[in-house]
Amino acid sequence: MPVLTFEDPKIADLVHKEARRLEETLDLIAAENHSPPAIMEVLGSVFNTKTIEGYPGRRYHAGCIHADAVERLANSRAKTLFNAEHANVQPHSGTSANLAVYFSVLDIGDKILSMTLSHGGHLSHGHPVSIAGKCFEIQHYGVNSKSGLIDYGALTSLAKAFKPNMIVAGASSYPRLIDYEKIAETAASLQAYFMVDMAHIGGLVAAGVIPSPVPFADFVTLTCYKTMMGGRGGIILCRDVFAQQIDKAVFPGCQGTSAVNSIAAKAVILKMAMGKPFVALQEKTIDTARALAKRFIKKRYRVLTDGTDTHQVIIDVASRGVDAGLVEKALERSNIILNRNILPGDEQKTGTISGIRMGTAAMVARGMGRVEVDIVADLIDRVITHVTKPDVILEVKNKIISLCHRFPVYQAPV
Repeated sequence: MPVLTFEDPKIADLVHKEARRLEETLDLIAAENHSPPAIMEVLGSVFNTKTIEGYPGRRYHAGCIHADAVERLANSRAKTLFNAEHANVQPHSGTSANLAVYFSVLDIGDKILSMTLSHGGHLSHGHPVSIAGKCFEIQHYGVNSKSGLIDYGALTSLAKAFKPNMIVAGASSYPRLIDYEKIAETAASLQAYFMVDMAHIGGLVAAGVIPSPVPFADFVTLTCYKTMMGGRGGIILCRDVFAQQIDKAVFPGCQGTSAVNSIAAKAVILKMAMGKPFVALQEKTIDTARALAKRFIKKRYRVLTDGTDTHQVIIDVASRGVDAGLVEKALERSNIILNRNILPGDEQKTGTISGIRMGTAAMVARGMGRVEVDIVADLIDRVITHVTKPDVILEVKNKIISLCHRFPVYQAPV
């Protein structure tokens, strides 16, 4: 980075430090991944310069010939990969995509039924602090208190009583498959729209290693940087009948100019997702997640839903007498990055966060597998068991750094 070092040495230094942190840190945050070099290249390309408003062939600025080609390519690849009738690749984020869907077919004050945050849902699905929660009447469904699985009977009963205009499925911390067909039947019986937010599992769906919601939902949203491995930003998939409403809701409805470099990155990862190496990575991601869950079960941790069907593993640390926030901080000092996570039941105890959530996508992206899973689980358990002991934390940190050096993200450690 010779130019950046000259122009802004402080930022250049921070970039270098962040690169070093990535190389020496094990990333288990379920919402993160390591993008391929091609993604990094296109994000820093000349497409970062171009301003676009509107859609290909109908822009509000001149000079969009190549930007139009990029967006058309991304749209075409998204429709092909996910077998969707229509795609919009302009959303800045998953939340932007969700808001565009809401405002495409709903009026202020309409009713939305979605999964509650404390049971695995997402803020953008109608939490009171979100704009969705302020604009729409929200009711939430949850999981069975014993199994931790979505209670579809309770969902249907709640839907019949609440009569929502839209039902939302999808979660940010739910490790099992969702029965899209069953929820779609409930929505259809009430003449409600059905939206699925597959932000976390988009890459798994793209690879065909788990079922797709596209055949059952009116709208599907996803992000491109979690299991999809690409750059930032979201995508909306929908039926053709809603295409015009979705496009208008994105622009000019919810956002202005879109980042062409981000759309180009989406195009690249959509192409890569059609290849066998991407599929193999997604298969390995699920395999390692299942192995991770089994390792913690063997160590007598309470693992939510007794396992996983995706990249996520969620464990209860409060039942071991440890605060989840304290565990998160201790693990970060040990160079293991994950996040504390609310578990079902925590909402009844103010200020309580009982769990930690782990995702295996980033560790698989750097080449780790089942052998490393056992090592990592053992080290996490050691930190949880000795969460206040600096000598143990330092010992684990050194072992994690050594492990990460064997599996560089982008380059060998300097």
